[in-house]
Amino acid sequence: MSSLPPEILARRDRAKDWFEALQTRICAELERLDAEAPPELYPEPAGQFQMKPWTRETGVGGGIGAFFKGRLFEKAAVHSSAALAKFSPEMAATMPGADKDPSYVSASISLIVHPRSPRVPTVHMNTRFLSTAESWFGGGADLTPMLDEQRSEEADDAKLFHAAMKGACDPFDPEWHPKYKAWCDEYFYLPHRKETRGVGGIFYDRHNTGDFEKDFAFTRAVGEAFLDVYPKIVRHRMSEPWGEAERQEQLIRRGRYVEFNLLYDRGTMFGLKAGGNIETILSSMPPMVAWS
Repeated sequence: MSSLPPEILARRDRAKDWFEALQTRICAELERLDAEAPPELYPEPAGQFQMKPWTRETGVGGGIGAFFKGRLFEKAAVHSSAALAKFSPEMAATMPGADKDPSYVSASISLIVHPRSPRVPTVHMNTRFLSTAESWFGGGADLTPMLDEQRSEEADDAKLFHAAMKGACDPFDPEWHPKYKAWCDEYFYLPHRKETRGVGGIFYDRHNTGDFEKDFAFTRAVGEAFLDVYPKIVRHRMSEPWGEAERQEQLIRRGRYVEFNLLYDRGTMFGLKAGGNIETILSSMPPMVAWS
């Protein structure tokens, strides 16, 4: 089906194995956090991930969708996928190397966590490998506090999150963090609201230094940084009580999240156009939302 060289297929398989292993670890940690949450604030039973393997309708591949509904985390989703397929002519025109051959391979992990508590920030992370005649990595992680008092880069959660992403970037190139942090702020921006989605993080795409091992190691470092920092933020915040006014503020902020994902998010558009799984693609939507 593909004219891509065996070396590319082997790299895709390595990335796939890593993303699936990371998915398992992240799911286990989110379940652990949900079980740790104080029962006086979260009286419902702790949740467990529901794993749903799926198969692509076009090309070869599929993925594992992991869906969660718990007491601390109102909704979470941690998905992995891999593909061997061909781009449509419309998509091939936008992808480096696809003008020579529309065949591509991909592997990815993508997650969203919507906590029940307005005091605990929402978080998103994804990393991926994609190869046509050219190969690259992409992804990043960004934090979205729900309350205005936390929506500053000087707030404790934001500083901790940015330090973790900087720690993932700096061993590879100290210029990457300022570049990818600025790209994150630019990307997760709602022009019609004239505001960013959250406090940012990092965002990178078509990352290819010419050294696959270096780029793969960097992408793994982003995943490790996320798995280290987000549980720290959750444990710091999950015992804080909240009131109805804060819950309403959270629901309105979630509305901004929906607006970005449906109007501007390239990952959502790519997944829908590339024959991905609808349930996993749209699982980033919050469970309850309000608009203002």
